[in-house]
Amino acid sequence: MTEVSSWNTIPAKILLPIDFSSSSHAAIEHVTVLAQQFHAEVVLVHVLSESVNAAESRALAEKHLATSVASLAAKDVRAIATIEEDADVAAAILDVIEREHVDLVILSTHGTTGWHPLIFGSIAEKLVKLVPVPLLLLRTAKPESSAKVSSGRLMEWW
Repeated sequence: MTEVSSWNTIPAKILLPIDFSSSSHAAIEHVTVLAQQFHAEVVLVHVLSESVNAAESRALAEKHLATSVASLAAKDVRAIATIEEDADVAAAILDVIEREHVDLVILSTHGTTGWHPLIFGSIAEKLVKLVPVPLLLLRTAKPESSAKVSSGRLMEWW
């Protein structure tokens, strides 16, 4: 007899970490469609890492999150928002997954290349390795490059 996965194939709660970039704005559009399809609740999380103006950053995040929650509500999507403070963004996201009993995580990537992610790693890479629930990565388009391959796709060095 095969073992049945404990994961519910229809998510009731979807987590979307957002940083208010254009890629996280696009991710809100994707999560809206999925939440409508599955009648799921959306949990928006913004992580404040070390900041010089923590109070100002928090106030701005609260304003942006309130706008996002209102936008989702206008589309009949239940949503809550939380702001976490942690120098380790991935750890903060993992804490929210556990605390909120999230079924699915949707994460936009920033397409960062070069030396920074090689040295420090990316949040997406850490989450791919550590998230205990299904994770959907929404890839952000990279700017055009002059290096092309015969298929017409951009040459990418990972």
